[in-house]
Amino acid sequence: MTVENITRLLENGELQEALAGYETILKIGTDEEKFLLAEELFRFGFLEETRKLLEDLLLSYPDEGELLLLLAETLLEMDEEEQAMLMLEKVGIGDQEYPRALLLQADLYQMNGLFEVSEQKLMKAKQMLPDEVIIDFALAELYAHQGRFTEAIPAYELVLKERQEVAGTSLHQRLAEAYSAGGSFEEALPFYELALEERLEINTLFGYAFTALQAGKNKTAIEKFEELKALDPEYHSLYIPLAHAYEQEELLEEAFDTVKQGIGQDEFNKDLYYRGGKLALKLGEEAAAEANLREALALDPGFTEGALVLNKLLLKQERYHDVLDLIEATDLNEDEEPQLLWDAAIAHHHIEQYSLALTKYQQAYTFFKDNKDFLQDYGYFLIEEGKIAQAAEIFSRLKNMDPANDEYREVLGRLTEEY
Repeated sequence: MTVENITRLLENGELQEALAGYETILKIGTDEEKFLLAEELFRFGFLEETRKLLEDLLLSYPDEGELLLLLAETLLEMDEEEQAMLMLEKVGIGDQEYPRALLLQADLYQMNGLFEVSEQKLMKAKQMLPDEVIIDFALAELYAHQGRFTEAIPAYELVLKERQEVAGTSLHQRLAEAYSAGGSFEEALPFYELALEERLEINTLFGYAFTALQAGKNKTAIEKFEELKALDPEYHSLYIPLAHAYEQEELLEEAFDTVKQGIGQDEFNKDLYYRGGKLALKLGEEAAAEANLREALALDPGFTEGALVLNKLLLKQERYHDVLDLIEATDLNEDEEPQLLWDAAIAHHHIEQYSLALTKYQQAYTFFKDNKDFLQDYGYFLIEEGKIAQAAEIFSRLKNMDPANDEYREVLGRLTEEY
């Protein structure tokens, strides 16, 4: 049976007959047949069979670079990285396959986080083949992976002079991503446009929209996010930035609707509820704001931002018992989030639990001793409690922070007289 026949059987799904043919060639086939069949079997994913054929050939040609490379690639597919590296290291420096071996070694080292060694291998390959764009592309990918975008961009541009695509990867897309990740948002946008002209791909479309948002081009961002939403409403990552883009354009209703649509797609995303709560507050819909914020906290009782915003609303509504209940119900540590100490102090004060209020104010003072708003709250509370000496210290601190403030001087003057 010929290699062509075995290939045809594989294409038709007649595996039993194909493997019988493989066994025949493994036993009595020529070296050329074994190598050609190994290539075909590798292509179809028959890795163990490919390995046996190549190991058999290597008994006769132990230094043949092409065999060593194909076996290394086979071993990589089998997740046998150490064995693959051993095969690559056997490729001699004078072998025409040596640069390819260096590229595969570089890829392996990069996969294992050994970026310096990976770069050394690629630079060595580039010295041997200075005009090989695949090496430039590999260097660009390595630099981008490391966040070295100022080096990745010129490497990608060098490849782009020769071709627009490498192994199915768009150079325009890669340049767009590199410019965007490096903070050069305006420079990234034309490359996103070119990449999308080549192929409409949703991740690229998201990148374009998100980069436009970062560049301050909110209308473009809205247009592209909406296009993405129409293509794939289950692309959960689009809803928060789209809502933000609408918010930036003062289109609050549209922003809030976007969040609600996002929740419909991703009901366990606390950030969507949090964003919905904040937007509802801007719209003056306090009940909706509270409902969204409580949903966020139900999903994550330790969600600091959600608890603080909800507390602020409850304080505004003078629901002081609810403030204390919320603080108690969350997983937040007051020492780690001192704003909760301040909130608790205010709540205890208003429900006339003065001793508890004083304790919370004293604990919060460590964190807010340079915050004028806190010092005013604390100072006036101390005056109400008749703690004149302590209040004088607080208003003396306020006066030093803002010497031109008449209120501080007047209060301090009265307190000094009383003291």
